[in-house]
Amino acid sequence: MYRDNPFHNFEHASHVTSSVKKLLTRIVNVDAGNGLKMSNNRVDLADMAGHSYGITSDPLTQFSVVFSAIIHDMDHPGVPNAQLVKENTRRAQIFKKSVAEQNSVELAWAMLMGNEYDALRACIYHTEEDLRRFRQLVVNTVMATDIVDKELQALRKARWETAFADTLVHNETSDDCKATIVIEHLIQASDVSHTMQHWHIYKSWNQNFFMECYGAYKSGRAESDPSENWYRGEIGFFDFYVIPLAKKLDSCGVFGVSSHEYLSYATSNRAEWSREGEKLVQQYLAKYEEMNQD
Repeated sequence: MYRDNPFHNFEHASHVTSSVKKLLTRIVNVDAGNGLKMSNNRVDLADMAGHSYGITSDPLTQFSVVFSAIIHDMDHPGVPNAQLVKENTRRAQIFKKSVAEQNSVELAWAMLMGNEYDALRACIYHTEEDLRRFRQLVVNTVMATDIVDKELQALRKARWETAFADTLVHNETSDDCKATIVIEHLIQASDVSHTMQHWHIYKSWNQNFFMECYGAYKSGRAESDPSENWYRGEIGFFDFYVIPLAKKLDSCGVFGVSSHEYLSYATSNRAEWSREGEKLVQQYLAKYEEMNQD
């Protein structure tokens, strides 16, 4: 159910899933550096659950996030939602907003409800209440990967600031709400985790994404040539999305040393891109032309 896109493909879904699993494991696997209270080398499990807003003590939530990562870009067409709306595709007519994300959820849910997955469903939930909660978790998590919709992003930003504001005033945000907010940012960070990993990983995935966007332009499915602003656009992406996101992971106090690692790589990659990015864009163009010679 994944198309053969240069970027939005099953390899990307697997990469995102690996990042999700890593971050979830960093919550669950406790060490002396993760900010949790320990005494006599034993962890207070009540404190652990409170620190992670219940995520560590809820297997359904953890599975829902991993499942969402696997299916979040199913059937991705290789162009952004705005282009789908402009083309007035059938899915765009149905969903109006977050077209690709809603399409992924619908396709994955239809597959999961098939008879061949009876045994899997029996492992995931046992009651109608659990089924409803599982679906809501999946929908919320996949929808969080739509980072282009300004209205949705503004709502998420407001929720984060309310829940994790650095203030002396008592914060009455519930743990369930905080867990939802943390999960939204966990999947967002995982969706762009290549920007917060080693330079060679970032460079490889950045090239793949360029190939996808440039290919859409060459086929008439994008108005502007992405190569003209790719260098500056990446710097802006680091400055206004990736690095602030990594800082949020750090400030929420859930992910321990992983948040420091993600922020360090993001900062380093931003600096490396500012030095090498213009030359790399020219290399991307040359490679595209080489791959698409008649």
